[in-house]
Amino acid sequence: MKTHHTHHEGEPSGRTQETAQSGFRFLPVLTGLFVGILLLSNILASKMVRIGPFVFDGGTLLFPLSYLFGDLLTEVYGYKATRKVIWTGFVMLLIMSVNIWFIGILPAEETWTFQTDYSNILMQMPRIVLASIVAYFAGEYVNSVVLSRMKVLTRGRHLWARTIGSTLVGQFLDTALFVGIAFGGLYPAEILAIMALSNYLFKTGIEAICTPVTYQAVRFMKNREKCDVFDHDEHYNPLPGAR
Repeated sequence: MKTHHTHHEGEPSGRTQETAQSGFRFLPVLTGLFVGILLLSNILASKMVRIGPFVFDGGTLLFPLSYLFGDLLTEVYGYKATRKVIWTGFVMLLIMSVNIWFIGILPAEETWTFQTDYSNILMQMPRIVLASIVAYFAGEYVNSVVLSRMKVLTRGRHLWARTIGSTLVGQFLDTALFVGIAFGGLYPAEILAIMALSNYLFKTGIEAICTPVTYQAVRFMKNREKCDVFDHDEHYNPLPGAR
């Protein structure tokens, strides 16, 4: 029987991640949604989009949702559970990239005339995925750590400050690394600067706009899972399985 319990926001909790047990009902669902959004956003990143003065890759429209799910995971289940999800996404990005590259270099069947299209679009993916892995790992890790530490320091109060504050820091690292690695040398410096700024403003703006939704989702998950983890004495080791 699980020993999780809930408490009203603002009340301190003696519960730490060390008492977290398996068997959460919604954790597998959130993990699947998180990883699916991560993979799809990397595929969509192969197209560049311009809306008014803003220039960004197509994945930017979807990628902020991964940070919303990351905030939800850390807030409800704690850093250790979120770290497992981050590593799951990391492994799936590698698997996707390797398979796209491998299929791309295999000889095409003679009547299949789309090899050039495949190469022009999907063979960008290894570089994009490399950029995404570096940026995602750094940004999502920092996002989780900042949110987790702020939750302990604020004693569970001010969820809006935790989600927005962690996203401001995490997305800054994520955006700078992704744009530099994925598109450096392909576009002029001024385009890269506009792209990075557009991405950052859009991603952090989505986080702020979705704050009421985040509040409702966090409340729902805590009540249903009977869980509200506080990461007391957490060392924030990013490696899987480490304490």
